[in-house]
Amino acid sequence: MVLRVRPVIRVVAVAAAVLAGFGIVPVVARDHDEAQRAVERGEIRPLAEILNIVQGKLPGEVVRVKLERKGGQWVYEFRVVDSKGRLFEVYVDARNGEIDRVRDK
Repeated sequence: MVLRVRPVIRVVAVAAAVLAGFGIVPVVARDHDEAQRAVERGEIRPLAEILNIVQGKLPGEVVRVKLERKGGQWVYEFRVVDSKGRLFEVYVDARNGEIDRVRDK
């Protein structure tokens, strides 16, 4: 796979800046261009918007984020650690910000 350096660097830099503002260690989607195009087409909402929607509904602090395509649907996967140190995976619909499920790790 050949990556165009300029768009990838821009996407990574923007994502890292947004996540750093929330104190989150980012894990970036494998195909940055595809994710960027999905945002531009309105298929998914930007991470900053999703975080604003779900922040108060999460069972702890977000420590990692992934954007994946599962079954034709974009999903943000958040790794969350609660105050007791328990780890959760929270799956959020990338289109509307609704939490699909929460799983103990």
